[in-house]
Amino acid sequence: MVPSIDYLDSFVNVVSVQLKHSCSSEMKLFCLILLIINGITVSRSEQYEVVGPSDPVLAVAGEDVILSCSVKPLMSVVDMRVEWSRPDLRGSLVHLYEEHEDKNTDQSQYRGRTKLNLQELHRGNASLKLSSVQVSDEGRYMCFIQSKFWFDDTTVDVKVEAVGSPPVITVDGFDDSGGLRLQCESEGWYPEPVLEWLDSEGVRLSSETTDTHRGTDRFSVKHTITVHHRDDKIHCRVKLRHHMLETLIIGSSNMFNSWKNPINLISVIVVVIVIAGIAGLLIAVFFHKNRGESLLPF
Repeated sequence: MVPSIDYLDSFVNVVSVQLKHSCSSEMKLFCLILLIINGITVSRSEQYEVVGPSDPVLAVAGEDVILSCSVKPLMSVVDMRVEWSRPDLRGSLVHLYEEHEDKNTDQSQYRGRTKLNLQELHRGNASLKLSSVQVSDEGRYMCFIQSKFWFDDTTVDVKVEAVGSPPVITVDGFDDSGGLRLQCESEGWYPEPVLEWLDSEGVRLSSETTDTHRGTDRFSVKHTITVHHRDDKIHCRVKLRHHMLETLIIGSSNMFNSWKNPINLISVIVVVIVIAGIAGLLIAVFFHKNRGESLLPF
């Protein structure tokens, strides 16, 4: 916290005028000391501290979030300059309030999505409402408050979460041993989520293949697993910090037996072909024999 340049200029001008008009040449040193003491006293009465949250603020993509910022001790900031910015970005202005009005013509990605509560400014509360949060809003924000005689700032770290689609389980066939291959997929998450398989007892199962893809600002995940248990429940769960989505598939004996159907069908076809071949051969021999007998003289 330091006094503003405006305050220093004003103080120097006041001291000069007071020394010129109120003090004789013999008393100028004494007057200067008194004026400095008075200036320090006035300065301290104008001092304040800008405070914000000590922990990162968690925001959910698509929703609204409040970034807290206030002065201590409590005093009105309605006559002060309140500026929210992103120090880590070029064109970092998020919101500007000055001379009793918002001046946001230089906003870029935040246009139309920020708001200060003017009533709360009278109570020393300069918290910012950020609407329709985007993944790109994640980062560090600075709240800067400047009066005529003082200024201070604080920073607020914002973490954004985007909750993706519910996981979808699909059956991807059988392996050579009759195991059922399952695939679970979910998309639209930020940051990268954790996908896990669990059995009916809640025990984690190891994925055989994992595939994670990052798009412009979201993640999609896809894991596969092979199960050999009959009449069992298999869970696919996707987790991200404070959010979790889960899908359940119930394996049945019919599902696990269905892998045998192609083999059984092939066996039946082979048997039918063999039987048909034998029958055809017998018929051919029979007709050949009868034809030979019909050619013999009586």
